[in-house]
Amino acid sequence: MAMDFGGGEEIRFEIVGQAGVVTLTRPKALNALTAKMVHALAAALDAWEGDDAVRLVLVRGEGRAFCAGGDIMDVYRAGKAGERHVGFFGDEYRMNAQLARFPKPYVALIDGIVMGGGVGISAHGSHRVMTENAIVAMPEVGIGFFPDVGGSHVLSRLPGSFGMYMALTGNRVRYGDALAVGLATQAIRAESQQDLIDAFTASGEVDAVLSRFHADVPPETDAATFAAIERHFSQGSLESVLASLKAEAEAGDDFAAKTLATMLSRSPTSLKVTWRQISRGAGLSMDDCMRMEFRVLNRMLDGHDFYEGIRAALVDKGSTPVWNPPALEAVSDAAVEAYFAPLGERELAL
Repeated sequence: MAMDFGGGEEIRFEIVGQAGVVTLTRPKALNALTAKMVHALAAALDAWEGDDAVRLVLVRGEGRAFCAGGDIMDVYRAGKAGERHVGFFGDEYRMNAQLARFPKPYVALIDGIVMGGGVGISAHGSHRVMTENAIVAMPEVGIGFFPDVGGSHVLSRLPGSFGMYMALTGNRVRYGDALAVGLATQAIRAESQQDLIDAFTASGEVDAVLSRFHADVPPETDAATFAAIERHFSQGSLESVLASLKAEAEAGDDFAAKTLATMLSRSPTSLKVTWRQISRGAGLSMDDCMRMEFRVLNRMLDGHDFYEGIRAALVDKGSTPVWNPPALEAVSDAAVEAYFAPLGERELAL
């Protein structure tokens, strides 16, 4: 039974058997989230929370992505025209917090790319099921932004400082590593997706079905590299992280050299703000993380690097961004702290 929550052609809602099934239907745009999709998903969660016919919610994406993030070109164009699209993010963050509170099983079936806003509509649910095609990343520091949509809550809680590593590099993770650190709760083979969906809709028994389909997959990263990630990224400051990487890079370590080079190509402001955001997120509730991220967001939309990062990545594709300030030393602690200052009457209302 199809239902309409106002998402138009961009997102589909159906009740199939015991399940509320959500399908993101913008495959050409890698299912990037629009304001319409955010509002519709929030409305569906509201409706299905109180509907006894829906025992679980299943979310999937059409095509080769689950969801590659938010549709940020609108934000870019608005910013260039002197307007700030704060509203889209406020609605998205409210929906992320709503999902984290959702009392029923919420299964994200991830068969392909999941980044940024896609992590926001999957990581806060009860189950993240990934296939061998899954690619997970929070690549925001590469576009002068920060890992929002609850990144401060999710990434700060991954073991072995793996979330800090993901946040500060933007590096991509495959399903074995995702399973090893808890970003994925289960792994399955891509060819068994339809059988899994059929079993969910028929029985409504989430854990029993998942245990039947779960494929045990080893991590892609070896134990020595996991240990190196923890050693470098558990340091007490961003400067110490970089010094730790630099020392091992100079001693000939390939992983440290590559990781350091990646970080040094990212926005210095983003790196400093992100380090503080993830560090603080570890001690905050999901709602407080979202309030903190909304404060940071407002300042990012007033800044330079976010627009420059989008220009380089999406407008003049493949060009090198020119960050301002250009170096980490030029980003003062006071400048970083200003991103986290209260917004007064403009705080995120949850």
